Amino acid sequence: MRYLHTMVRVTDLDASLDFYCNKLGLKQIRRKDIEAGRFSLIFLAPEGQEEAQVELTYNWDQENYDEGRNFGHLAYEVDDIYAACQKLMDGGVVINRPPRDGRMAFIRSPDNISIELLQKGEALAPAEPWASMENTGKW
Repeated sequence: MRYLHTMVRVTDLDASLDFYCNKLGLKQIRRKDIEAGRFSLIFLAPEGQEEAQVELTYNWDQENYDEGRNFGHLAYEVDDIYAACQKLMDGGVVINRPPRDGRMAFIRSPDNISIELLQKGEALAPAEPWASMENTGKW
């Protein structure tokens, strides 16, 4: 497993970029504007430490981030998302968002911190039982 990033939701993108880049000194690594989903993802990291990223998620339609929803998730890359999820399920961990797409899954820590698991490289071909599993709870 390899650490990828920590995600934080922001309500004012300009103010957040000013804080993280101009004041804290992080630099923008990449940006994705997803018009269909109405959100932007901006990945930042310290100079020379591109592996230590924070992902700023800006939802174009404003929402209230109560209950700590401004903190999004930790993300880890795994070699085989199906094997990783099976091992977690065998250990009693609930798979909140199963890897139906062969690419992404979400679980929660005992303290309800969301953890995203991402398939290394290309997505695996959809496979059962994952392809037909429903979401469970929040992720």
